[in-house]
Amino acid sequence: MSLENKYFIRFNFSKEQIEHTLSGAYRDISISETDAILDVKFTYAYMALIKGGIALLGHHQLKIKSIPGHQAMIIEKLAQILNDQSIEIMGNTMRQKRNQDFYSGGIEVTEKECKEYLDFVRSVLEKIEEHILSS
Repeated sequence: MSLENKYFIRFNFSKEQIEHTLSGAYRDISISETDAILDVKFTYAYMALIKGGIALLGHHQLKIKSIPGHQAMIIEKLAQILNDQSIEIMGNTMRQKRNQDFYSGGIEVTEKECKEYLDFVRSVLEKIEEHILSS
């Protein structure tokens, strides 16, 4: 089974579905930017990144399967489509930190880290929106 078949299926997403998912990503980044709790900021920034990736995949008529490793694949495809390896590096850093929080009893996120993550995710969402609008 190829990687594409293991993680993705072709799916005919409507423009409205893609817009709704991207809107959800922007809602999450907005929550992240306005909440005072650092863990909430981080969690919502990560969710915004993943939802943005899902919207971009939907634009390319790809649907991710919910199997182990699927969020890593969203991040990888996001970096490939936007031709920006920094997305894979920073996205995986966030994913690993989130996994550490989930499976290793919690994390501490600093204010400086949160600012870096928020700036990064905001810029990725803007690239996703630009890509969708231009193609």
